[in-house]
Amino acid sequence: MTGKSLNEIIIFMAVAEAGSFARGGEALGLTGSAASKAVARLEARLGVRLMHRTSRALSLTSEGERFRDSGRAILEAIDQAEASVATPSGIPQGLLRLSVPDAFGRKIIMPLVARYLEKWPDVRIDIDVSDRLVDLVEEGFDLAVRIGGESAPAGIVSRVIADYPVRICAAPSYLERRGYPSHPESLSQHDCLLFRSGTRTQEWFGQSAGATRERLPTAARLRMNSAEAIYNAVSAGLGIALLPSFLIDEDLAARRLVHLFPDMETGQVKVVCLFPSRRLVDPRVRAFIDHLTAELRRSAQRHDQRA
Repeated sequence: MTGKSLNEIIIFMAVAEAGSFARGGEALGLTGSAASKAVARLEARLGVRLMHRTSRALSLTSEGERFRDSGRAILEAIDQAEASVATPSGIPQGLLRLSVPDAFGRKIIMPLVARYLEKWPDVRIDIDVSDRLVDLVEEGFDLAVRIGGESAPAGIVSRVIADYPVRICAAPSYLERRGYPSHPESLSQHDCLLFRSGTRTQEWFGQSAGATRERLPTAARLRMNSAEAIYNAVSAGLGIALLPSFLIDEDLAARRLVHLFPDMETGQVKVVCLFPSRRLVDPRVRAFIDHLTAELRRSAQRHDQRA
């Protein structure tokens, strides 16, 4: 059955219930003439007359009565199909499939997921924790959280929900062995740990007071596609890294890591939510985005107060 055929059945049912083309068409926002033509097309396709028409009255033929009864079953089935997936009053429910980056997912998102599930007990969550770039539509994800401000592909909505400063850091053991870089230009003489995504390798930028923003020279000793792996490598003294504050601030405070060039602005990373473009965003997706945004904002405010 095509959508056009279904529309003709719906119009026939409205006319049959109203008892006239004018009232039946009006119920669907159509003129009486348009409703009459739709019913005529339906009769031509079925090869039977469904209605007796006179200048003063409209009545169903025996075939029309049988078709009306079958049409009611069709409309009831449509109502049941809508009810099976509709959420009452927009209440989040059903399965939410998420893709989240490794380090950020484990450290930041997982505690927030627990509170989200507590708030919305009818939601189930399936999480892919990985730094790989998933295909939301092809792989059936409702939402992806990503670090970085790359432009979203066609058909995907991107919403920035937070940003974190990034800092150049190293472990005391590395600095004892290789010495402190005296100037940002001397980073090219050190072992830098760089993030790699596909064919793209992380670039570092810095801006000192009164100067312009410049690309910093780096010599890659190790390149990895996992921020958590880079964090583990820098903590083990394998080199110098540029990492977001949510990963390293506790280590800087405990002096397990050293903040290099603290007077230089080294930028920020954006946290973005990506989801397929739809006219209506599922309540469970919208609720999770709102929950994540609010929680990250509160976390940032607490961090600023401590700082």
